[in-house]
Amino acid sequence: MSEPTRARAVLSTDDFKLLKEAVRFYLQANEDAPDSSKYSNLYHRLGTAARG
Repeated sequence: MSEPTRARAVLSTDDFKLLKEAVRFYLQANEDAPDSSKYSNLYHRLGTAARG
C-alpha cells in the first residue's frame, strides 16, 4: 500500500493577512451588527493563523 500524498496548504500567510484586513474593515463598518462578535472572533483566529 502506498503512502498517502501530503496535504497542501490552500491559503498562504499573505491570504490570511488579506482576509484579516477585510474582516477588520467589515467590523469597523458594522460595529452594531448582531453577528459582529462572530466576525471579531474570526478576526482574532485569522491573526493567530497568520503568525503560525
